Parts: sequence; structure tokens; C-alpha cells
Amino acid sequence: MTDLPLRPTPGLLHEVWKHHRVWLASALILAGVALWSPAQAVASAAFTGAALWHTAPFLLLSIAIAAWAGATGADNLIARAFTGTPVLMIVLAALAGGLSPFCSCGVIPLIAALLVMGVPLSAVMAFWLASPVMDPSMFVLTSGLLGLEFALAKTLAAISLGIVGGLAVLALSQSRALADPLREGLGDGGCGGAKVRAPKPVVWRFWAAAERRAKFTTEARKTTLFLAQWLVLAFLLESLMLAFVPAETITALLGGTGIGPIALATLVGVPAYLNGYAALPLVGGLIEQGMAPGAGLAFLVAGGVTSLPAAIAVWALVKPRVFGLYITLSLSGAFAAGVLFQVWTTL
Repeated sequence: MTDLPLRPTPGLLHEVWKHHRVWLASALILAGVALWSPAQAVASAAFTGAALWHTAPFLLLSIAIAAWAGATGADNLIARAFTGTPVLMIVLAALAGGLSPFCSCGVIPLIAALLVMGVPLSAVMAFWLASPVMDPSMFVLTSGLLGLEFALAKTLAAISLGIVGGLAVLALSQSRALADPLREGLGDGGCGGAKVRAPKPVVWRFWAAAERRAKFTTEARKTTLFLAQWLVLAFLLESLMLAFVPAETITALLGGTGIGPIALATLVGVPAYLNGYAALPLVGGLIEQGMAPGAGLAFLVAGGVTSLPAAIAVWALVKPRVFGLYITLSLSGAFAAGVLFQVWTTL
């Protein structure tokens, strides 16, 4: 008889952490709170459950949209954004990035494919800046958690950031500093690039094919697990923030109508941003405690575009001068969006 190992192997522990680290993080946080304050642990668990129940309709709609996009192949529509005159390409690329769902197999393969194929950096930058900020599923959840006005403002900020950034790159395109933006040795883009190199037709009546029905089910399950783990963590953190961070502190740092809180939120958004979906409840809790709406929008836009994982991906893909331009456009655009939204909300 083969002896079974008494302890998990390092490889097994690595796999468990790799695939379930967000759930484990939530469990560890709740366990730590329970050791320190059992009453707060119960309150946080109840808060998380109630928040998930309140968000359920928007969550289900978001899941359905993501599964529909995968089953129909709607992400293939992205290829149509990169045709036409330079200015038209920039506008279409920003719209595609801000509004269209696309393959989630990685930002590096897709952007690398576009650049290797000769798509102008201006159009690629427009798509690149807009895509992390908003998509249809994100719009639905933002509407449910922060309100329709905030969701519309975030969508407009994503598209505007893409257009302005793309036009800025177009104006600088005569400079040799922007020539050959990719680092040496990058390939042709893998599965992400295939969406652009050889786009397949969109099958709107996906339910007529068994393979696409299975794709819908797979995408729905994958999206459900992805959103659930991040929202549980976010609501748990929000409950602790509401319990232990004084509202006066938030109001003093991020409240008011001046540009100082917006500038601070723009900078804080880079290291503090965890995930686009997880950030929504946290910003909602901060706004309830006195955070200015403009600062909230700046945090979401700056964090979405320049979060540490995204920034690392960009650094690995392009040369330092292009990376610097990307960061500059991201932060200045997020700050401008926050200022304009703050002005709008005070009219």
C-alpha cells in the first residue's frame, strides 16, 4: 500500500495559492479579524453577504454580458477599429477599448500583435489607454454600485482618455523617440493577436450551435468565479474601512472641491488599485465617508490604467520612453477627468 503524504507538498501549496489566492486572502483577513474582534468578524461577514445580495442583479447581468461576448465572438469586432485614416483609427480604437469586450488572455499579446502588424502607435495607445477603464460588464456593475451618472462619467473618461492620448501620440509621431516602440524579441501576439490578424465572423445566434452554448456556459462560470472572489474581498475590506477609518479623515484628505484631493487620489490610485471590480465597492465606501466624486473617478481611472500589474506588463512590452509617455498620459488624463467630473457634480 502506498503511503500518503502527511503534509501538502510545496508544489501543491503553490498551486492552491496560485488559483485561490483571492479567496484565501479573504479567509485570512476574516480569521484575523475574528481573533481580534469576533463581533466585528460577524458584522463584516453580514455586511459582505448583504452587499452581494444587493449587487446580485447587476452581477448577473455583467456575467451574462461577458458570457454572451465570448459565445458570439463579439470580441472579434475589435479588428474593425484599426482601419481608416489616423484620426479615425484613434477614435474607433478608443471606442473599441472603452466599450467592447475582448479576449482576456493578456494585454501584451494583443498590443504586441498590433504594433508588429504596423498599426500606428497613436491608434494602439488610444485603445491601450481606454481598454482597462471600462467595458460593458464594468459599466453595469459601476451603475449598480456607484450610480448611472458615475458609470457614464467613467465611460466618457475612458473614451476621452483614449482619444486625447492617441492624438497626443499622433502629434509626436514625427519624433524618432517613438520609432520602434517594442522591446527586442517580442513575438507576433499569440492568441490575442489572432483577433486582429484573422478576425472571425460574429455569430449572434450562438444558441443554435452546441459548441457556442458550451462556450457561453464556460464563460459564465469563469466570470462568476472571477467576480465573486474579488467582490467578496472588496466588500470585506469596505466593511473594515467603514468600521475603523474615521469619516473625518477621509473628508480631510479626499473631500472638498479643490484639486488637491483629486491629485492625491490620482497618485494613490496607482499602488492602491487591486482590481477594476474590487475597486468599485471601496470607492463607494470612501464616497459615503466624504470622498469627493471627482477624486473617486480619478482614483478609478488612474488605477485602472496604471495599476502595478498593468504597469509591469507595459514595461515588459515597450521601450522606456514609450512607457514614460504612457504613464504621463494616464495620470494627466485621470486627473483631468476627476477635475471635470467634480466641476460637473457641483453645478
